Amino acid sequence: MRGTASLAIVLLALAGVVRAAVPDFANAPPKATAPGEATAVFAGGCFWGVDAVFKHVKGVKNVVSGYSGGSAGTAKYMLVGTGTTGHAEAVKVTYDPAQVTFTDLMKVFFSVAHDPTEKDRQGPDVGTQYRSAIFYADPQQKELAQRYIAQLEAAKAFGKPIVTEVAALDKFYPAEDYHQNYLALHPNQPYIVYNDLPKLQALKQQFPAWYRP
Repeated sequence: MRGTASLAIVLLALAGVVRAAVPDFANAPPKATAPGEATAVFAGGCFWGVDAVFKHVKGVKNVVSGYSGGSAGTAKYMLVGTGTTGHAEAVKVTYDPAQVTFTDLMKVFFSVAHDPTEKDRQGPDVGTQYRSAIFYADPQQKELAQRYIAQLEAAKAFGKPIVTEVAALDKFYPAEDYHQNYLALHPNQPYIVYNDLPKLQALKQQFPAWYRP
């Protein structure tokens, strides 16, 4: 399995998918002084890989795959897959802000979880349900997301415009049970091998201090 994943990393690197880490957030707020719990919702293509990346970040307590951007009645995989519901495949990350910050999570999101320059697609997956988005839960998350995107654009971190949507979080709807923790349960599936395992390898290589096996 290790050899197969290494081959996938080479193939994706040749395609420009595995990128260098982006700059740190400038003048980031400090970590919380006491343990606690906060949430953040990110969308970056198929939720299987994004879910797996954040599950391996120290300080993250839980990650749930689901849908954001549409209504409760259409928060179903077969409907979301039509690209007509307004939903994006997303993940809800619960974390301890005394161990990892929202700005840290954004750095992981932009560096290894997905490609923020792809409009309504990620890799082989095409449609508005695969768009890049940060669904902010409060004004501070909105301001930090907008600031970081502006910083990355000014630094020309990607060579192409960032298309990540910054949108208010209305509701997050957990996906069906068979989508949860998908990578860990299906590590040999070809889609996972070629699209998602390289993201975990990139996380481990670029952020060794943040990586949790």
